[in-house]
Amino acid sequence: MLALSGCGGVAATAGSTSPNGLQKTTINVAVVPAVDSAGFFVALHQGLFKKLGLTVNYSPAVSSDQVIGRQLAGQYDITGGNYVSYIQHYVDDHQTQLEIIAEGSVMQQGTQAIYTMPGSKITTLTQLKGHKLGINAPQNINYLLAASVLTENGVRLNQVRFPAAPIPFPQMASQLAAGKIDAAAMPEPFATSAEQKYGAVELADLNQGATEQFPIQGYVATKSWAQQNPGTLRAFITALTQGQEIADTSRPAVEKAMEALSGPQNGEVPPLVAAVMAVNIYPTAIDTVRIQRVADVMYQFGLLRERFNVMPLIGP
Repeated sequence: MLALSGCGGVAATAGSTSPNGLQKTTINVAVVPAVDSAGFFVALHQGLFKKLGLTVNYSPAVSSDQVIGRQLAGQYDITGGNYVSYIQHYVDDHQTQLEIIAEGSVMQQGTQAIYTMPGSKITTLTQLKGHKLGINAPQNINYLLAASVLTENGVRLNQVRFPAAPIPFPQMASQLAAGKIDAAAMPEPFATSAEQKYGAVELADLNQGATEQFPIQGYVATKSWAQQNPGTLRAFITALTQGQEIADTSRPAVEKAMEALSGPQNGEVPPLVAAVMAVNIYPTAIDTVRIQRVADVMYQFGLLRERFNVMPLIGP
């Protein structure tokens, strides 16, 4: 499979401590509990990791900064999150510790949008001027998508207020309904849940302009962990790639996998939401040109001070 070429011919048995060539048979993985992670959830639900001898302890990734910090500290073996945060961390800290080992998702129509409440006086993006737009964290993918669409529709970023503190996606809809924010940028399944529970209304789809079919999420390991655990990494990528392929071709598989998660904070989706939520494209191989788009748009909208070549961040 194409994704396996990313392992660069590393011997699966190097330093192994188990008969099947795995240096670690239990790994801790933190992943964003959203539809962007559907390939991972399918692999988890269908036992694809188990079939390769891996026990995956999944934790929901809510704050990118927190998750990256814990990964560098050794708490997580692999994380799945937005490319913007990984690139920002790599550039700001001048570190070569992280590497992208697999792609997660590419945005499609309806999977990321800005929402308001029914009856809101805000009916166009221009009318967001002077109002508060909820995002889940500053300077991340959620912010970048909103910044791109606002700017391309004639709204300067200093004309819109953003919350001082991050708003976790599971809390975004309730804050919108309570009037604590005037609009909210949300991905699936949180967007569909907000529509069903509170009657939230889509103001603008974020799949447009500079961020149309934008790469959203990838899976990352530290370079040292990848070097020390080549067999485990190969097994993880193999199972994940199978999950990505299933998620990309079988909507029912995505629905079942996300319905099976325990609790909304972990990504569990009610059947009524799962049946109508929009889904993404789930790549089965790393496309360097596609990921470079993220860094280029980050530079375009001021998240990077200078252009950045993503090649050092991508695994061998």
